[in-house]
Amino acid sequence: MLSVTSAQLYAWIAAFLWPLFRLLALIGTAPLFGESTIPRRAKVALAALMAVIISPTIDKLPLAPVYSFEGLLIILNEVGIGLAVGFTMRLAFAAVQYAGETIGLQMGLSFASFYDRSSGGQTMVLGRFLNVVAMLMFLAMDGHLMLLATLADSFAALPISPQPLSGAGWGAVAAAGASVFSSGLLLALPLIAALLTLNLAMGILNRASPQLSIFAVGFPVTLAGGFLMMMLVMPQMSAYMGRLLDNSLAAVGMLLGQLGR
Repeated sequence: MLSVTSAQLYAWIAAFLWPLFRLLALIGTAPLFGESTIPRRAKVALAALMAVIISPTIDKLPLAPVYSFEGLLIILNEVGIGLAVGFTMRLAFAAVQYAGETIGLQMGLSFASFYDRSSGGQTMVLGRFLNVVAMLMFLAMDGHLMLLATLADSFAALPISPQPLSGAGWGAVAAAGASVFSSGLLLALPLIAALLTLNLAMGILNRASPQLSIFAVGFPVTLAGGFLMMMLVMPQMSAYMGRLLDNSLAAVGMLLGQLGR
């Protein structure tokens, strides 16, 4: 007859819950997984399935009960690791969306916005469009699988422990956040330069021919020129987005190493 003691049952529950908290924090904040359009039950089910798969591969598990103070410290550490990884990966998509909003402002599309459930506010159409392009590239390069594999490997680099995480890791998260504006501006720089040149040309034309109503023709010319430049620059922008996503995945690996110091 199969008999299970209460100690064994608690050990099995802890072995399932410790990785579950890390996975839930990642899925709740990471790009693609953390989208508000995905049902919460699906997110929890995916995290639970991965926890069942990963928990037998973890070598050393703490003996602290889940309901103890030490267990609370472990939960905070696991949630912090998942949040840090998901937030660092989401910064690449924030840079792409920032570039799209900057380009939209230069093209005169500041009024073309709609309510975005994922961000919880008004989002420009062009910024959302570039964000969708980056999301499709993320799927095409199997970035979602690499992100989950990185988190699964993180249990060896960052064992489950009540020891506090290193402050250098949180500094790395803050430093990665500073790159959002620089990366976004570099992505939008070709279009900003082209539209600035176009606006300067229309200004010179207005000075040379005052009878020409530049305000009547300026908006359609800027809009048409912006879309034309988008068609020409999109292949190069896609290559830059791919490098940006690769750099974010590399930054996640470096972050996990710094959090454990």
